[in-house]
Amino acid sequence: MGIERLSTNLICRRAGITPPALYQYFPNKYAILHELGRRMMWRQNEHLTPWATVQTMQLPEAEFAASVAQVFLSTLHVTEDTAGGVWVMRALRAVPSLQHVRMASHEAVTNLVLAAFQDSYPAVDVAQARLTMRLAIDALYAAQELLVDDPQQDPEAVARVMSEMVAAQFVKLRAS
Repeated sequence: MGIERLSTNLICRRAGITPPALYQYFPNKYAILHELGRRMMWRQNEHLTPWATVQTMQLPEAEFAASVAQVFLSTLHVTEDTAGGVWVMRALRAVPSLQHVRMASHEAVTNLVLAAFQDSYPAVDVAQARLTMRLAIDALYAAQELLVDDPQQDPEAVARVMSEMVAAQFVKLRAS
């Protein structure tokens, strides 16, 4: 089912509630998707908080890459384990009025990782570090979308390749 086929009536039928009950809390399907997206991304971001530490940022490149792969797969599992998570993920990218949910989450994660990186490497060029981290987060999210859209891809292989790419950029940033 595509986002265009989703309706508040369908949501009400699946939830076992009446449209007036739903409209007390959500004016339309986009408001529901907004809240579902916000909650899913919050659960994904919970996996990053214990990861984004000074100790993680200082790991040798191979260990850092392995840690990125692990957190990547854990956030992928959040999407897969969330009811309608795949469709919510797609809606957050496709629907202009929902894109700010994804963008706000990515900015929050960027700030989280940047803070740990700056604590580890105080002399880092902050603008370059922010750009590197933001691109890494968006690339990792795109890799998750690839896995959702192309189930033939091996999640472990995608996680490994993406994490090695990210780790290489972080190591380069450390040296600058």
